[in-house]
Amino acid sequence: MYKEHYVFESPKDENAKIWRYMDFTKFLSLLDKSALFFTRVDKLGDPFEGTCPEKVINFWEKKLGIEYPKGFYEHLSKFTAVNCWHLNEYESAAMWKMYLKSNEGIAVQSTFKRLKDSLIDKEHDILIGKVKYINYGKLVEPTKVFTNPVIYKRKIFRHEQELRAVIKKLPKRGFSPRSKKTIEDGIYVLVDVDILIDKIYLAPISPVWQFELLKSVMGKYQLDKDVIQSSMDEKPLLK
Repeated sequence: MYKEHYVFESPKDENAKIWRYMDFTKFLSLLDKSALFFTRVDKLGDPFEGTCPEKVINFWEKKLGIEYPKGFYEHLSKFTAVNCWHLNEYESAAMWKMYLKSNEGIAVQSTFKRLKDSLIDKEHDILIGKVKYINYGKLVEPTKVFTNPVIYKRKIFRHEQELRAVIKKLPKRGFSPRSKKTIEDGIYVLVDVDILIDKIYLAPISPVWQFELLKSVMGKYQLDKDVIQSSMDEKPLLK
């Protein structure tokens, strides 16, 4: 279930629009499992994901008079999983290009409130907040970064405007660099799909058969939502 946390900054507007761009297979998985997939942090592709900036670690080592275990955050990332959304009032051409390898994809449009309300999973505490983009070469928010580096990313990714849902599945006896039983690839988290999804957008230049297939699949899962062709396909009115 959703849980508030002081480090995780929520959108000011609960009805702020969020988007998740995906291929058709992942959309089918969402419907079939009624679940969002949370990916283990170290499998996201960015080696800085979930790590703590060196200057922040040095700050606390000096302040506390200790030496932090090498590889601590790299190992911690194996016990943390995230589900990522794009926070924007409108669909994004950059996001279409980033997440789709063809024109056979969709974007689920939801809101921050819908995401929170859709989380029916009772096994995990789920934190949600806007990702903060920082300069890893500077000492920024040392306490918050030190305790929750998963909500921070390098400034080169700020175009993503990410809203991130996070699960920390730590050992009951406490975490250490020797802890085992990590998350494997990720975690499926049960959601109420009807609450989660507001609208569905088809990728630019989607073929007609994809629209028909999408409507057919939605019918089988009794999902009654608007399907909208990407605005990128609109033509200018020429005089």
